[in-house]
Parts: sequence; structure tokens; C-alpha cells
Amino acid sequence: MDKTWQKIKKNPDLLKNYFVREKVIQTIRDFFKKEGFHEVFTPVMVPVPSIEPNLEVFETQLRTSTGKQKRAFLISSPEYAHKRLLAAGVGSLFEITHSFRNEEEVSRLHSPEFTILEWYRVNADYKDTMKDFEHLFLEIVGKEKMVYQGQEYDLSLPWPRITVAEAFEKFAGIDIETLLSEEKLLNAGRAKGYVVEPADAKALADKENTTWEQMFYQIFLNEIETKIRDSHKPTFIYDYPLAQASLSRPKKEDPRFAERFEVFLAGVELGNCFSELTDAEAQHKRFEADLAERKKLGKTDFPIDEDFVDALKSGMPMSSGIAVGVDRLVMLAADVPNVSDTIFFSDNELFDL
Repeated sequence: MDKTWQKIKKNPDLLKNYFVREKVIQTIRDFFKKEGFHEVFTPVMVPVPSIEPNLEVFETQLRTSTGKQKRAFLISSPEYAHKRLLAAGVGSLFEITHSFRNEEEVSRLHSPEFTILEWYRVNADYKDTMKDFEHLFLEIVGKEKMVYQGQEYDLSLPWPRITVAEAFEKFAGIDIETLLSEEKLLNAGRAKGYVVEPADAKALADKENTTWEQMFYQIFLNEIETKIRDSHKPTFIYDYPLAQASLSRPKKEDPRFAERFEVFLAGVELGNCFSELTDAEAQHKRFEADLAERKKLGKTDFPIDEDFVDALKSGMPMSSGIAVGVDRLVMLAADVPNVSDTIFFSDNELFDL
């Protein structure tokens, strides 16, 4: 099979899909400069990575000419570096960089190495970032109607907003008390025909192996995401259960939920946003729980980033931050079915995945 460079050499018209990335990135930069944000540049190799329980890291080793050796990791997100800068007083900021996630599927929407956009607006919450995202996306597309893979999508403002609890009630018939109870949600999922696997009898007698989170996503992906996709409107799903928002501020009105949203269009999740948690003690406790979960899942073990916690202790302004998959933005803007169709040297091609 021809490599990308060979395909382009044979058919130069293919370049238009790849050069969409250039236009998208320039639009992003112009948008945030106009909004008064600083563009920052932070490391992709760090001594301690992010702790998300379900993400596996790329680990390497830093060796100096004098023989020093240090563990090192490629970032899954520039989030910790950005929050240090927020604590230092840099103000609203954004970055377009590369990030890395190991042991994930390689698919039309996923790549082990990917381009990420993160931005943080100070003195703001997640609802402010919803507005930022709406306006940025319209700048990228340039119109209020978008055709993607033969389907038309209405981008006119404001985009629909629905809470997680409302979505489960409306699309899956699951009320809030069932949603927040592991036993009740597993029972509801079983009744719907979803997989509830028994645990190894020797290791976990009389307990179920399927977790609340696994059942949550079985229902979410099959009954909620599909309905959102079929609406042909970009949609914000917000106020996730607190257990799914390690770095997010709890809602004052109902601390069982967190000020987090994800935004979806054409069946694609485009961004994940938090009203940022600034309480250092609460964050440290969440990190401890996340590390315990990583060990349970057999993920690479590493310590808590205490320097990041110290930055929170020094005082970080109220902020809202979001991580956005740039490859997915480009894929939609170029009207191609796969993120690799806009990447000159995709991982699946380089490594024959």
C-alpha cells in the first residue's frame, strides 16, 4: 500500500485536505489573540505525568553526558504546566501542542500521538468556555451550516445544552438516583441487556467485575451519543457526576456533580472542559484516589506531582479550561472520515498499526 507521500505525489489534489490543518491552526491563533490570550509553549517531556486513572503513559528515560538518569514521560495533556502558569499570574492562555496516550485504540478518531489545543480563561467558569467554543468553531467553519460526510449540521447559536442527568432521563429512562447508585445502575444496565461481567470468584467472591463507570459509558455511548448525533446540532453535555471529574470544581447547588462539559458534533467528541478545582487539599485527595485506581487497573505507577499541588496552594485564580482535539477539528473542517486523512505521517502508517 502506498505511503501518504506517495499518494500525494501521484495525486497532488489530496494536498487540499492536509493544508486545512494550516488554516485551522491559524484561525485558532487569530481567535485567541483577538480575545487577549497569551500563547504559551510548555514541555512535552516531564518528570511526572498526569494521573488520570484510565490513561496509560509513554515512559522514557532522560540520560545526561555525566551519567545521570531520570524517569521521564511524554505528556497526555499540557494541563499541569498551564495551571502552574495560571498560579504564577500569566493570565488567560492557550497552547497548540502534541500529546501522547498509550494503550489506546488506533481508529478513525484516535491516534497515540495527537495535536491538542488547551485554553484557560481566568475569572470564568465552564459556561463561559461553552461560548468560547461556539464562537471559535464558527470562526473555523465560517458559516452556520456545515456538511460532513453527506449530512448537514446546523451550527446556529446558541447550541443545545443538556445535563448528564437530563440526558440519562430523556434518552435512557434512567433517573438521577439510579444514575448515581452503582448497584441500581448495574441492575438497570442488566435489564437493558448490557454486559455485566461476574468477577473472578477466587479474587472477588460475590462481587461484579463491571464497574459503575463502565456501565455509565455503555449506556452513554449507545443511547445518548447516538441521539445527540442524530439531532444534527452540536451539543454540550454538562454537569458530570463528580467521580468523573478529577480536576473539576464541584457544583455549589449539588456537589454530587461537577462543573464539567463535553461537546459533541456528528458523533464526535470535540472537547472536555472543567471549571477548575483550585483547592489544593481536595485536589491532593483526588490524586491519591486516582493513583490507587491506577494501581488497581495495572497502569504505570508514578508519584503525585507535588509541585503542581504547591502551585495550587500558592493560589490559582478561578478559571475554566478545556482540551480540544485539533485533529478532529481538522477532520470535520476537511470533510474526511478519518483523522489520519489530514496527518502527513500518521501513527497507523508509520508503525503499520
